Amino acid sequence: MLASDGSVDQASGLRHMVSPRPVRAIAVTGGKGGVGKTNVSVNPGVAMSEVGHRVMLLDADLGLANIDVVLGLHPKYDISHVLSGERTLEEVTIEGPSGLKVIPGASGIQALAEMGTHEHTGLIRAFADMAGDVDTLIVDTAAGISDTVLSFARASHEIVVVVCDEPASITDAYAIIKLLNRDYGHHRFRILPNMVRSAQEGRDLYNKMCKVTDRYLDVMLSFMGALPYDDNLRKAVRAQKPVVQAYPRSRAAQGFRSLARKVESWPQPTGASGRVQFFVERLIQFSSEYGEVPL
Repeated sequence: MLASDGSVDQASGLRHMVSPRPVRAIAVTGGKGGVGKTNVSVNPGVAMSEVGHRVMLLDADLGLANIDVVLGLHPKYDISHVLSGERTLEEVTIEGPSGLKVIPGASGIQALAEMGTHEHTGLIRAFADMAGDVDTLIVDTAAGISDTVLSFARASHEIVVVVCDEPASITDAYAIIKLLNRDYGHHRFRILPNMVRSAQEGRDLYNKMCKVTDRYLDVMLSFMGALPYDDNLRKAVRAQKPVVQAYPRSRAAQGFRSLARKVESWPQPTGASGRVQFFVERLIQFSSEYGEVPL
């Protein structure tokens, strides 16, 4: 149970500080490393920013943060300075391509479940202060199925599961869906096949996932389309630029822009669940379940 004077209760008192503008929180996950989660987070975010959406990208890999490296950014501060109270979220947020807001991760910082009341309160207050400036929050989770990854996924409105056509990727994608479904009652997931050789290969991969989940789990999988394999993406990563800008006419760029348009069409969350505080409160509540953190 959360104490009556805990961080989540303190967050409730902060709600009057911001407008009720809805903010869609999207967790990008997949289980296995190397499936392209960071590019899936970065490129649609840039594409949406280009057409006027206010997008914030949170590097939620608390072990191997790398969004700043992928974009060639050089942050002076990161999320750890917000958690410690040294800096505000605005002070650590850096501007990426086309106005994309980036919250840099901090490699090697402690897990959410190990954070104390001070850090939790700081996190809530930080997001409360910036809530009026963002329409979409994209959360680039770490590889694997750690407690922290599960917490970020559970707190988000949408869960995008990135999967490649290889046994380890399919197995790990199924594992995270199974955990979120069986242990936490999450029933809806958006499946994004990545690095496929054809549109049919992407559809076949989605059908393969559905065949297994339909047999063993009570979930609904939505097909997001498929992202093509394109060597231009590797070139863009080496150049530390988003492929939608480095190679705007490439197959990869076209795929990411199509994905961005689909995200833009998703229903906006309504009521209290559409506020950034709701995301952060849920994140802290779920992470504290793992670590008996006194709130």
